[in-house]
Amino acid sequence: MSPRDLCRRAFFRLLLRAGLGLGLGLSALHAAAADAAYPEKTWSKVPAVEAGGWSAARLKAADEAAAALRTDAYLVVHRGRLVHSLGDIARPRNVYSVRKSVLSVLTGIYVDRGVIDLEQTLAALNVDDVDGLTAPEKAATWRQLLQSKSGVYHRAAYETRDAMLRRPTRGSHAPGSHWYYNNWDFNTAGGLFEQRTGKPVFEALRDDLAGPLQFEDFEPARDTESVLERASRYPAYVMKLSARDLARLGLLMARGGQWQGRRLVSAQWVAESTAPHTTVFGGWQAYALMWWVPRLAWPFWKRAEGDVFFAWGNHGQFVFVDRGRDLVVVHQSDRPWFADGASPESISGLLEQVLAAMPGG
Repeated sequence: MSPRDLCRRAFFRLLLRAGLGLGLGLSALHAAAADAAYPEKTWSKVPAVEAGGWSAARLKAADEAAAALRTDAYLVVHRGRLVHSLGDIARPRNVYSVRKSVLSVLTGIYVDRGVIDLEQTLAALNVDDVDGLTAPEKAATWRQLLQSKSGVYHRAAYETRDAMLRRPTRGSHAPGSHWYYNNWDFNTAGGLFEQRTGKPVFEALRDDLAGPLQFEDFEPARDTESVLERASRYPAYVMKLSARDLARLGLLMARGGQWQGRRLVSAQWVAESTAPHTTVFGGWQAYALMWWVPRLAWPFWKRAEGDVFFAWGNHGQFVFVDRGRDLVVVHQSDRPWFADGASPESISGLLEQVLAAMPGG
């Protein structure tokens, strides 16, 4: 890590201690408001949309946008209450790359406990793979895996054909110098999590998130799968989650890591893991630590720096979080592996209508 990066990180932590924390101060005010709730064993709905100040006409327009996207389920949570939903929000579905944002939260829990040191290199962690890693590749850090900037372009499990074709040549970029959405980085981060914590990813999901957040639909034996392929010794950690359980994860992040008076993950990690470090796709969005951050995307969505971020999985799986508004929107689609789903661009119409439906929107 360069001196400049060290200075930036020190300044960032100073802001957190001062209570600024990239928008967390505003979010904390929302979370502390008298009408900010948490779900118990099940989500509570507002008695009537209009009584809560939401526009039924705008939500109907959002439903129409969802129908055009062939959405299977979406929901809106505001101030901890289920405001609106469409489709089967209780059905666990493959979340695809949203799994990476889930791992990011789990990683933060163990960073907070002092179990994980993200500055350790792959060499120090004894990381290797079936085709072997070079000394320059082993200089990458755990943090760079979460940033998708390791510079290790080894074959990976659960890698799409498109990703295989776009994968850079081995040794073409030094660690930390180039962003490439790299399943090898994400799978290896899962392997290191298990190595360092002594706990399988799925057990940590069950014990450290699903249990405290009271997931309603998650059955670990049914809804998890470790996909190991000959390409790599690091399997993909595939999971199925329902929209209403993903909404609990989103609300945890919207509330800065707190859940019903208990801190599950630090506000520092929430801020750090959602702070953008690489702008991609022509400036449309940026990448953080396995979370995405809008940039040019969705100009209708007015936000303060650090307030809005999202998890994104293939075929239209999304968890949108707006800390400033205490708002979570979850979107899911069932698609065969070869079919396209909603993208950050195509889902714009739905999001615009949801925001316009809000009280004062």
